[in-house]
Amino acid sequence: MGKVMRISSLATVAGVFLVAAALCLVAARAAVSVVEASSALSTREALDMEDHGWAEVEADGLQVILTGQAPDEARRFNAISVAGSVVDSHRVIDRMEVKPAADIAPPKFSAKILRNESGISIVGLIPSGTDREGLIERLAEIEGAASVTDLLETAAYPTPDRWDEAMTYAIAALAKLPRSKVAVDAGRVEVTAIAQSVNDKARLERELRREAPGDIAVLMDIAAPRPVITPFTLRFLLDDDGGRFDACSAATESGKAAILKIANQVGGPRTRQCTVGMGVPSTRWSEAVEETLLALQALGGGSVTFSDADITLVAAQNTDSGRFDNVIGQLQSDLPPVFALHAVLPEPELENPDETPEFVATLSPEGLVQLRGRVNDKLLRQTADNFARARFGSGVVHNATRITSELSPDWPLRVLSGLEALGYLENGVMTVTPDNIALTGITHEDDATSSIASLFAEKLGGQARYDLNITYREPPKTAENPFTIVECAAELRDVQSQDKILFEPGSATITVGSSSLLSRVADILEACGPVALEIQGYTDSQGRETMNKQLSQDRAQAVLNELRSRNLLTAKYRAVGFGEENPIASNDTAEGREANRRIEFRLILPGDDDAQGANEDDTADAAGDTEPETATIDDAATGEENSE
Repeated sequence: MGKVMRISSLATVAGVFLVAAALCLVAARAAVSVVEASSALSTREALDMEDHGWAEVEADGLQVILTGQAPDEARRFNAISVAGSVVDSHRVIDRMEVKPAADIAPPKFSAKILRNESGISIVGLIPSGTDREGLIERLAEIEGAASVTDLLETAAYPTPDRWDEAMTYAIAALAKLPRSKVAVDAGRVEVTAIAQSVNDKARLERELRREAPGDIAVLMDIAAPRPVITPFTLRFLLDDDGGRFDACSAATESGKAAILKIANQVGGPRTRQCTVGMGVPSTRWSEAVEETLLALQALGGGSVTFSDADITLVAAQNTDSGRFDNVIGQLQSDLPPVFALHAVLPEPELENPDETPEFVATLSPEGLVQLRGRVNDKLLRQTADNFARARFGSGVVHNATRITSELSPDWPLRVLSGLEALGYLENGVMTVTPDNIALTGITHEDDATSSIASLFAEKLGGQARYDLNITYREPPKTAENPFTIVECAAELRDVQSQDKILFEPGSATITVGSSSLLSRVADILEACGPVALEIQGYTDSQGRETMNKQLSQDRAQAVLNELRSRNLLTAKYRAVGFGEENPIASNDTAEGREANRRIEFRLILPGDDDAQGANEDDTADAAGDTEPETATIDDAATGEENSE
């Protein structure tokens, strides 16, 4: 029994221990739960205060687990630090992720190229795929480039579309512009430059636009410096036909506007533009011009010439002397200081004047020069002959002058000045008389009249009388001054609408009578510059299709060979025979078949591989090549079928 009691005591003790252990475990778990809740809550509050609401907090025992997606690595690290300031840092478990960084956008590639007398500098960021050494070499090859300074940076990103095309065009533009800045972006080129003159500016803008690739945006800002005008010249004539400027100069745009306004008021809308330049003798130039033109209007006609501050006013023939005195007296008092007025009232015309001596120089359209009329002595005769030969060519001058002693002492100066003025014309007539120099003709220089007026003012003085009747015409197109694509197409259409290319019946032999037409076509193509051209041959539908196509090919090739024989650059020309395709008239009539037998010239635009798909405005449809007028319908039909 004692043994049973001992077992019972042991069981009781064991039970007490088990109950105590269970109670401790419950208490521990309760304590852990309290710690977990407290740690999670404290950490959550701390993270929210630091604007880390994206972070999630979990407690696992004594560990604090951070999850969620951090905006970046810095925010993730900062969240760990905040949690470590609340609980022991070794209890913080980082399971956060970082939001993937967006793809880094490629940089904007651009380059600026500057050129002046010191050389060329290039700066900017270019793709690493660009041939940098080749780029610098191309810049160094520009004529006149003393040196090239390379300030470029590169980045390893893909080369943007149209980058290479833009850079190639920029270098070509830079070669034409000694003082310039060219900015290059992908698909865009911006040109800033200084031209030598207004005419040079217009030429450069025309050339740069023509050479620009179609998929490149080109912006141009080309400035032309104001010219130095010496002497500062203005000449205005007023007669029964209205008023006109032979020369007009102004110091400012506002002064120019004032001069043109008063000129239109005095003489009507026949006035021309003024040249704005430097060298004006007085800031009151436009005021002096206004007063003088109003005086000329009050006189009823005549001419006024400004040469710097010297003014010469010549009244019209038979002007009333009383009116002349009143108007000139008022003008002298109204003119600003510095200006000196010389007024001339011509003598009344005589009813039976004696024969007037004259010297006449004629320049023909072919460039031949004839000198006739009177000269003072052998020295002037020889001097005028030498001057003309030096200016117009030694083999084109015919001297038929005669020596007369009854001429004024200034006759040689007037003759030589007139010959120099004639040099501004393409063809015309210059006549020297004792009281006047008359010049009539055609010029290709739009400022020739102004230049001649300045020449006479400098050589003969402001009192010289002269009449200028000069017509400006655009210079003919040449390889140096080529047609645009549209102009080229229009010229080809026009020349062949007036004539036809003819072939011998049934062959590709061009008739002798078509030689002149082909020469005219060759002249136009030479003036078109390096264009791409397709010469297309067509036949009517008579005969076998394969034979017709071969005949059309042979004829197109014959035309190409003829153009080559005229020393044209034909590397971009091709001959294609289309046979009876694309008829332009019905093949059921003789007239229709004749129209369908033809050659067409079609300009190929950049990037246009299908010549037939070119726009109408950019193509030149030649007038049909036909059999000679003497060929019969049977001959023509046989000819199309038998190419031999």
